Amino acid sequence: MAEKVILLDLFASMFGMRARVALAAKGVQYEYREEDLRNKSQLLLQSNPVHKKIPVLIHNDKPVCESLVIVEYIDEVWNQKYPLLPSHPYQRAQARFWADYIDKKLYAVGRMVWTKSGEELEAAKKEFVEILKQLESELGDKAFFGGESFGFLDVALVTYSTWFHTYETCGGLSIGEHCPKLSEWVKRCLEIDFVSESLPDPAKIYDFALMLRKVFGIDAS
Repeated sequence: MAEKVILLDLFASMFGMRARVALAAKGVQYEYREEDLRNKSQLLLQSNPVHKKIPVLIHNDKPVCESLVIVEYIDEVWNQKYPLLPSHPYQRAQARFWADYIDKKLYAVGRMVWTKSGEELEAAKKEFVEILKQLESELGDKAFFGGESFGFLDVALVTYSTWFHTYETCGGLSIGEHCPKLSEWVKRCLEIDFVSESLPDPAKIYDFALMLRKVFGIDAS
């Protein structure tokens, strides 16, 4: 019996992109279903009744929610190809710690960078750069966060890079100037086929952000 895999997602979601990258790393065939978050499908509401959010991975009719949980699930179920989590318990704990740090810190501040102005924007930009510098410090001189190969923590962060152009353009900042090693890391990640082929064009993300700014009534000038 063939496995049935469905991903409920939104193209611009850095959280959903994590599932896409992980599935691509494993070579898993799946059905992609784009969600309209202003008119959520019954399948999404039934599959994630607690948070009612994307992404949701539905594997043989069983839903798995929350992006990092989904990535770990994918890594465990399709464990024959391209392991994502480190094999050593301590390294796994560290990867989970930093992935949690990304989710608790980066999303909210990044959102402020492309939606706020004036003093709020300046404060957000400062905190945003500090968070990226902290992550760059964790990367150090390694090729990837896990060492020589692309892994779990790289999955957790690289999807944000699709939003870097939006953060820079709306916020008036240069990530490469502040975090050159992190920028080089992004380039290395995008040289991996299953990564680059799973991520949307940053220009489309920017257009999506501009559309949201209009919806929110934010001056896009």
